[in-house]
Order: sequence, then C-alpha cells, then structure tokens
Amino acid sequence: MKRDDLLKRAKEHADSFDFIVIGGGATGIGIALEAATRGYKTILLEMHDFTKSTSSKSTKLVHGGVRYLAQGDIALVREACIERGRLLRNAPHLVKNQSFVIPTFGWFDELMYTVGLTFYDLIAGKYSLGRSLRVSKKRALKYIPTINPQKITAGVVYHDGQFDDSRLAINALQTAVEHGALVVNYIKVVELTKDSNGRLNGVIAIDQENGEKYTFKGKAIINATGVFADDVMQMDNPKQGKTIAPSQGVHVVLDKSFLPGDHAMMIPKTDDGRVLFAVPWHNKIVVGTTDTPVPNPSLEPVALEEEIEFILSTAGRYLTKPPKRSDVLSIFAGLRPLAAPKGDSKKTKEISRSHKIIVSQSHLFTMIGGKWTTFRKMAEDMVARVEKEKGWVKTKSKTRSLKLHGSNVDKVDHSDPLYVYGSDKEKILALASTQPELKETLSESLGIIKAQVIWAVRNEMARTVEDFLARRTRSILLDTRESIRIAPAVASIMAAELGKDKEWEKKQVESYNAIAQNYILN
Repeated sequence: MKRDDLLKRAKEHADSFDFIVIGGGATGIGIALEAATRGYKTILLEMHDFTKSTSSKSTKLVHGGVRYLAQGDIALVREACIERGRLLRNAPHLVKNQSFVIPTFGWFDELMYTVGLTFYDLIAGKYSLGRSLRVSKKRALKYIPTINPQKITAGVVYHDGQFDDSRLAINALQTAVEHGALVVNYIKVVELTKDSNGRLNGVIAIDQENGEKYTFKGKAIINATGVFADDVMQMDNPKQGKTIAPSQGVHVVLDKSFLPGDHAMMIPKTDDGRVLFAVPWHNKIVVGTTDTPVPNPSLEPVALEEEIEFILSTAGRYLTKPPKRSDVLSIFAGLRPLAAPKGDSKKTKEISRSHKIIVSQSHLFTMIGGKWTTFRKMAEDMVARVEKEKGWVKTKSKTRSLKLHGSNVDKVDHSDPLYVYGSDKEKILALASTQPELKETLSESLGIIKAQVIWAVRNEMARTVEDFLARRTRSILLDTRESIRIAPAVASIMAAELGKDKEWEKKQVESYNAIAQNYILN
C-alpha cells in the first residue's frame, strides 16, 4: 500500500471507475472493500488521513449494543451481534472476546440485567460470545477488585467484542488494495461533475501535499464522509437541508491499575441515563463515553469541561481509587454522524444508530449513521442499493467470511506490543534485522521500535508524524505526553524515508505538538 504507486495508477485509470468513494473512515473503507471484492473498479479518496476523524476515536468496542436493546431496537442489536461475530472470525488478531461486569445493587438490578442480557445472548444466537450470568459479590470483586464494595451486592457478567479501530481500518484498506481497489489519503474532493442529463459522473479533487488537481470519472459516486456528509451533499445540491446531527463522545485513558485484570466494567445507568464503560485496551483503561450534541463538526473536536467531570465523577463513585485529573494519560473526543432527528428531539442518545442511505436526484449515494461494528453490513447494503438504482446486474457479497490482511496468525499474544500487526509482525522484525538501529526502542512504555516507523511509511501510507503516532500506532491516545517526547525521533526517521528536509521535520513536530495539546488534561 504505497501512496505514489496508487496515485499513479489512479491517474492512469482516471476515466474508468465504477465506484468513487469519498471518505476514508470506517464507512468508506468498508464500501471500497465491498465493491472491490465484487469486481468493481474502485477508488477511495480521503481528504486527510484514513480514520482521522470519528473512526479512530471510538470506545474500542465491537458490540451488539446493550443500550439499543433497552430502547427496543432488536433488529439493530441482532444485525450488530452477527457482524460482531464475523469480525471476530475475520480479524482475530485485532478483535477479541471481552467479558464485562455490571455491578448490581439489590435483587431487582440482578433480575433485570440477568434477564435482559440472557435475551441479548439469545438474539445473538450462534454468534454469541459467551453466556451471561449473575455472579456473587465475592466473585464480582474478584473479577474487578477496584469496584467500591459499598456500591455492589452482586454482579452480572456478559460478553462483547473489543478491538483497535484504526488498525482494523489499515488492514481493511490493505485487503481492498489486494483486491484491486485504489485508496489515497490527503486527496480532497472539491467538486462533483455531472453529465448533460444532470447525473453525477465524477469528481474533481486536489492533492493536499502538492496542490495538483485531478479529475476522476466514475459511474457511482459514494458520499461516505460521516459527520461531513452534508458538505458533499451541498456540492451536489446547494439547497440540500441538514441530514447529520453530530454527537460528541469523550473518553479518558487511565493507567491499568484503575481496573486490573482482564474484565471490563459497564455502568448501565448513570445520572443522566447514559451508559459508562471502563475497558482494558493496550494495557491501559479507556473510560467513556458522553453523548453531547454539537452544532458543527470538526476534525479535532475538544472535550468539554462538563464531559470530563461527568466521566471522572461517575467512574469515581464506582471505584475504590477515584481517578483525578492528574491521572488522565489522554483524553479524546470523537463525533458520531447520527441521522438528524425529526421534530424537536435533541437527545442524541435517543437517535437511532441504524444506518441510512440517501440517493439524490443526480445519483449521489450518501451513507449516514451506522457504527464500526456494522461497517461491513453497511457497505453490503450500499453496493446493493447502487446496483438497484443503476440497474446493474446483481452481484453477491464476498466479505462475510473474508479474512482481513494480517489475520493469518495461529495465536495472538496480547502482551506483545506488535500483536496488532498480525502476520505482518514477522515482516517488521525481518525489516528490523536488516539494520541494527531499527531494533532500537523509541518508547519502552508504549513498546514502539524504530522499524515500525519505516514500516508505516513504506506499507501503510503514513505521511505525517501524526499519522504514525495517532493512528498507525495509538500513542497519542495511550499516553499523550510520552508521544510528544518521541515525536522528534519519529519525524527524523520519517524525513529520511520520505526524502524531506530539516524544515519539514521541525514543522511536523510543531504541528503534532499543537494537536496533542487537545489530548492533555491540565
């Protein structure tokens, strides 16, 4: 997956694409993979880096959605449970079975959650990850010894999936490229083109690195830009109304000592009716999330003070060691591209997470809503809709049992920092063996060696220091201050590999440090 090669091929085939996918988050990546595996000539264009926005800032869960079950959305839960099972099978190096403990207080809690989660298991059917069951207070405290014993009389254990979102995206992109798709980051679509009948037939895009302008022609134009979907829809029709209601979800990252062991914790009902998760992830703990309406989307949303206070105070009531601001290793905010509600409702937690396809008069195909867990099914639905609207011959999905790049591993050792690379781990170690200095450690606590930087540039289209520290590795989320410390070394290695000068290095470090400030809680 090399940007220069893919861009060269894109220019050579600029007039002959079947699918032009705008947006390189979970939705766009899924659609590109789905279309390519069905034999369609496909190009994906991302204006920044892949998963720069929402898709790298999830709660790190592949889940059926216990909350949606409480809302009565059984169809969505069933669909998500099936997709959860498929992801676990197709990307076992990145998706794992995660057990959760719900602390209960009193017999009514125990009965309600045990019955509800048993129903959750039944809905999942053969895709269930494990049976839900009530456990005693003693057993619950053994699973999560840092739960405040005054807040619990027993517990209910259930199972969901846990994953690394940006790493899954990279592997899905690599799989799409292996099936003929062209995927390019830092290419911004600035205009949609139409034929004499007013139907879309292509896009005009600008390379963000050198300003070069391209025109790509395609039969189906897909708007998969998430929270920015309205911007593309207004390129098609300036009178287009608002379809997206962005909702901000905030997470804080804490040291593993706050939740030792392998179990996660879920608080099903907080003060304002939201769900709070505390989930082990890369030897840290991710705690969240919030659900706050925001008026306008941005690439780097910032946590609000009330969101920070909500997470820390709620977690503090249930843990024997309440987290303080000084304990936060990182704080990150992501935006959800929820479908705008009808009427006056502004409660984002009540807006359905189901995906929705909108087809304009000029045949712009827009996907709104959805979530990481169902990204493959969303893509399957989109390609089927395109075939129907265009009158094309129906093709069959091949992604339900398609193993993603890197999945060919016998056993996953989650204690090895390189496990996220799956079968590519051996190639990284082989690269490191070619030059002794590439084996050197950049960060002991994050488990990063120099060879990973070279690998990310050569094989994963990392173009900036931020690409590497935020998404090819998850350093900015796991320990922001440590990521800032190693940024100059990363810039130096990338500059040598990309043929950049010292001025580029300096600007990269400055740019990264500025972005990283949003992840530090002062």
